[in-house]
Amino acid sequence: MKNKYLFGGAIIVVFLGVMIFLFTQTNIQYESNFEKVAESGKTIKATGVWVKEKKYEYDKVNDLFTFYMKDSQGKEMCVKYHGSIPNNFESSTSVVVTGKYENGIFKAHEILTKCPSKYQEQKVGKANS
Repeated sequence: MKNKYLFGGAIIVVFLGVMIFLFTQTNIQYESNFEKVAESGKTIKATGVWVKEKKYEYDKVNDLFTFYMKDSQGKEMCVKYHGSIPNNFESSTSVVVTGKYENGIFKAHEILTKCPSKYQEQKVGKANS
């Protein structure tokens, strides 16, 4: 009888451990201040805009996409992403990258871009009568 309780208790402990681990992994915060991103040392979603003046580079051999982002305070950050360039990257109005800041570089494992909406209200001029 004791073995059943020990086995059931062990299953509950393992289940709770897995749930706590998964919760801490999905609890990723958004940050638009790159100084706080650099200080955090953990996985974070950094938001900003692409610095178009610095262009971007794509290394086909290593499948490495590199670009610069700027936060709302004007601080710039270099972003490196192993993967291809998102389709709508050049027309994006803002960028969200998920990853870690290490050694002066943000190493992203996911890039999300926000593009101007085609459903935004168009300004319509009044016709003179």
